[in-house]
Amino acid sequence: MKKKSFLRFIQNYKIKIVNHRLLTGLLVSCMILLGGCDNFVEVDLPSSQLTASTVFQDRATANAAMVSIYAKMRDEGILSGSVTGISNQMGNYADELVYYGDISGTTRNFYNNTLLASNSEVFNWWSSSYNQIYAANAIIEGVHASTALAVSDKNQLTGEALFVRSLLHFYLVNLYGDVPYIITTDYQQNKVAHRMPSAELYSHIISDLELAVSLLPEDYISSDRVRPNKSVAMALLARVYLYKGMWAEATNAASYTLNNTGMYTWETNLDAIFLKESTTTIWQFMPRAGGQNTREGETFIFTAPPPSLVALSAELISEFESGDQRKDHWTHAITNGTDTWYHSNKYKQKSNTPSSLEYSIVFRLAEQYLIRSEARAQQGDLIGAKEDLDKIRNTAGLSGTTAVSQQDILSAILHERRVEFFTELGHRFFDLKRTNHLDDALSSVKVGWNTTDRLLPLPESELTLNPNLNPQNPGY
Repeated sequence: MKKKSFLRFIQNYKIKIVNHRLLTGLLVSCMILLGGCDNFVEVDLPSSQLTASTVFQDRATANAAMVSIYAKMRDEGILSGSVTGISNQMGNYADELVYYGDISGTTRNFYNNTLLASNSEVFNWWSSSYNQIYAANAIIEGVHASTALAVSDKNQLTGEALFVRSLLHFYLVNLYGDVPYIITTDYQQNKVAHRMPSAELYSHIISDLELAVSLLPEDYISSDRVRPNKSVAMALLARVYLYKGMWAEATNAASYTLNNTGMYTWETNLDAIFLKESTTTIWQFMPRAGGQNTREGETFIFTAPPPSLVALSAELISEFESGDQRKDHWTHAITNGTDTWYHSNKYKQKSNTPSSLEYSIVFRLAEQYLIRSEARAQQGDLIGAKEDLDKIRNTAGLSGTTAVSQQDILSAILHERRVEFFTELGHRFFDLKRTNHLDDALSSVKVGWNTTDRLLPLPESELTLNPNLNPQNPGY
């Protein structure tokens, strides 16, 4: 089988896919593919270009392969801050956003609760996620086979790839329910992959993250916190433990990062939290080029009424307590003199600036405080839970919580998460789902809401290509 040039593949971008889309390894995967693969067009290798196996014999090219995955995650699929990403779409699917865009836009289906298994975004999230997982697996395999990389580089790259694999599977299981957990680039295995029960899948996520934690260094290897370190993996592990109800483990994992005060410093200036230099940022995506800012700013900010795409819902705006400075600093009102709309103003740059001011934040310190607060409350440590909760409230200009009982504190934490993490990567939807409040919260604001809507449909094209993915999720 002939070797391929990932550069030539990018230039030609002509793919011949044989009867399978679950893990065809599109553009990113081919950049790091370990040798040829018979489901792609065979091309000769120009002598001036690298083979995939050569990529992992050099630190610079191996790092470039890893960075290319982050670029794809930033630009395409679930974690993108664009209109098609989870921050917008699941904000519309829940009760954070109101849609004003074109009647033919895919966001309308999320907002109107009319998703079908044929929806293009449902397919794109699935496809791009498994594409990126495939690429992460190629990193793991390529690094393992390398005879040239230093042990420290192997550990770093493997730890990062395991983290990426865990993160994407985490979102897939929370969106689609039981899904395949893919740990290889073997096409023959992947094309017949079965769905894995969610409990088993979470076990794989935890195992991968624990290994990633053991491999990643304490310090960042690049500026701007754009390459994961040990704390990044621990931050995701804390979230996973929280979702699984593993309260002691969630407390300890969140504390790991919170106690690292030499690296992460609490910020009381609300306008500084979403700047690229924020000391509360744990991990973020760097823009494509200098002077660019975030896709979130492009998506959510509008400067003239009425909104051209989305605005914050009246239900969300009403949740801000009197004196909550997040409403003043993180939302912005636009009026035509008669009506008023609000947009998310966490990221304040809608367009380019002379140099980039904002990066897209994926993990930040506030989440770790609220994870620990909830986990402490669940364990009966109500004093500790209130201390962590009040850290967030006091920064917003509010007094400490008046909640006393365990249940009231847990309700206060859920409320705090709503006004802290709006328009950030679907937190609101996932919080309602994991705490069993989804039906109560959305049945009154979403037309035709059903309990089965807690899961997205599996893409119908995937069910056709791989019958092992059946049955379809209930309700579709």
